[in-house]
Amino acid sequence: MKRVLLKLSGEALAGPKKTGFDEATVLAVAKQIKAISDEGVQIGIVIGGGNFWRGRTSETIDRSKADQIGMLATIMNCIYVSDLCRYTGMQTEIYTPFACGAFTKLYSKDSVEESFAQGKLVFFAGGTGHPYFSTDTATVLRAVEIEAEAILLAKAVDGIYDSDPKVNPNAVKYDEISIQEVVDKKLAAMDLTASIMCLEQKMPMLVFALDEENSIINTVHGKFTGTKVTV
Repeated sequence: MKRVLLKLSGEALAGPKKTGFDEATVLAVAKQIKAISDEGVQIGIVIGGGNFWRGRTSETIDRSKADQIGMLATIMNCIYVSDLCRYTGMQTEIYTPFACGAFTKLYSKDSVEESFAQGKLVFFAGGTGHPYFSTDTATVLRAVEIEAEAILLAKAVDGIYDSDPKVNPNAVKYDEISIQEVVDKKLAAMDLTASIMCLEQKMPMLVFALDEENSIINTVHGKFTGTKVTV
């Protein structure tokens, strides 16, 4: 692989604490990212905000405002992970779809391509910049825009199941499944909007558990135990 879009779950970055950051977990992720980067793979990263905010479950706050708070949570996550990646020796750049002071750069494809050409790790923070669109949708949008070969979906679970494995102990995991089947069965790999966009844009996905040892490296090298989503 020459260019990928890595989606990191916010909850997965929280490690056993389930909220905020677990530095050991994030540092281990940063070291894996550096190993892949050193091989010449260009990496774009989107991070969810679930370790800080799950506002859409609230009935007391306007959905648009809840989503705006979620966008800011993803920016905090990207700043933190970016800095730990810098600690390991990488150069990074963070892009947002809206002005965010001196914290980030305003997203444009040309600017992103320049960052990749400079060997930088690129973070896409702030979602799409609009309410009602999740970081899943932002992941697919950016993956398509930067012409990534695949989306690497690092989650708290180890793949796509026919039902929620947290609720159903007899849930069956798919080793491989088409994006059409994911959409038809409304499986919870991503939200439906993002899955349909993957279908329309023919963007493959590799879904795996972040907490498995060297899971990101193994996925890039084709040795993973998660779910391959074909187009």
